[in-house]
Amino acid sequence: MTADAKTAGASAAHPASPPLTERQEARRRRILHASAQLASRGGFDAVQMREVAESSSVALGTLYRYFPSKVHLLVATMQDQLQHMHTTLRKHPPAGESPAERVAETLMRAFRALQREPHLADAMVRALTFADRSVSPEVDTVSRLTTAIVLDAMGLEGQPTAAQLSAVRVIEHTWHSALITWLSGRASIAQVKIDIEMVCRLIDLTVPDPEA
Repeated sequence: MTADAKTAGASAAHPASPPLTERQEARRRRILHASAQLASRGGFDAVQMREVAESSSVALGTLYRYFPSKVHLLVATMQDQLQHMHTTLRKHPPAGESPAERVAETLMRAFRALQREPHLADAMVRALTFADRSVSPEVDTVSRLTTAIVLDAMGLEGQPTAAQLSAVRVIEHTWHSALITWLSGRASIAQVKIDIEMVCRLIDLTVPDPEA
């Protein structure tokens, strides 16, 4: 794992805020679990703050102190899902020979994980789409986690170059767009795979020329 990926992952897992106590963290975990469960059953509209509070055994006012809106809650739920994904990918890293192959494999594994919970995936993506400036810290955390996952998959020996970071951003945009088109029924899994593999070839264009 590169130093940049470590930094991205650490920043995503621990945003700049006072650390939660053990009890507060347990409460937050219950809230996120309830959010994911409700979204899995009925998508974005099924996640109602009052129901989340009841399912997680917290007062409604307490829930709003943790998450000011449903959008904040669902973006945090996506962050939580990505953290789980990142942990799994570290334990079972991609086996591709090139950085491009490893990133494509990683993103397709993440995509298939979301495919198993289409209502949850749709709810989280809609929350990201609806997010305004008040949700910027949470959205930034999701972005940093995604970047950390891609950088880990690339397996760089040193710091990523500016060109490599640019390629990563384009790959992330394409992956997000592919997820939206699949969720809306405008792209098949096969087409998503083709697009992901194609955009990951950008990584090959960023390999520094040893003779330069």
